[in-house]
Amino acid sequence: MILVISPSKTLDFQGQQYPNHTQPEMLKKSQRLIEGLKKLNPGQVRKLMGLSEKLAQLNWQRYQDFSVPFSPTNARQALFAFKGDVYSGLAAETFNAEDLDFAQDHVRILSGLYGVLRPLDLIQPYRLEMGTKIGAGRSKNLYEFWDTLVTEAISRDLQHEKQPVLVNLASEEYFKVIRPEALNGPVLKITFKENRNGTYRVIGIHSKRARGLMVNYVVANHLEKTDDLRNFSSEDYTFNADLSTDAELVFCRG
Repeated sequence: MILVISPSKTLDFQGQQYPNHTQPEMLKKSQRLIEGLKKLNPGQVRKLMGLSEKLAQLNWQRYQDFSVPFSPTNARQALFAFKGDVYSGLAAETFNAEDLDFAQDHVRILSGLYGVLRPLDLIQPYRLEMGTKIGAGRSKNLYEFWDTLVTEAISRDLQHEKQPVLVNLASEEYFKVIRPEALNGPVLKITFKENRNGTYRVIGIHSKRARGLMVNYVVANHLEKTDDLRNFSSEDYTFNADLSTDAELVFCRG
């Protein structure tokens, strides 16, 4: 199985470097987007992305500084560079070399700028959410820009899996870049809910962290079958068979 997650807005390029790295598969396509972003001024960046003046200036500068080739001196592995709720639960710093090798084979990060990333792919600082209405050439947005490329890349990876299932731990905004009907395998959605006055509801901030906890569980235990996911019990979450279906596993707490 392959797990897909979303990136994060929060980045960390100051931490300890892990020696092994790979290059993003779609970096040439990323450069096309950067060429367009470099033409914007800070005010246009602010309007396009709905940012504060400070954040607009920061990200405008990131686009100007973007350069290839990527190396450990000017970039960092995606799994360590992304921070935020999902990645706090994921806790990549706790993985050993064997865990990271497993993650490289079984985890994919969807990205507005890079399309799809493996955990050890180098990235440079950026901000470009998948829902941003910018493209290149004839494309009007990033969904059109990436078209079928992300789906095709993940399909190729699924062909090498013992159980070719795509486990969806990404947000709706990012998962929309994938075309499930064209995948070489089914999609299994994972949902996390909290008990609020007797009703189970998805609470965004808790759900994000839980997605990371699930990735940590799979990677740390080197799991390759979806049946094993039902045993997940981190931070009081337990599998809820009544709310689950063949296409969606639901975990609840409280």
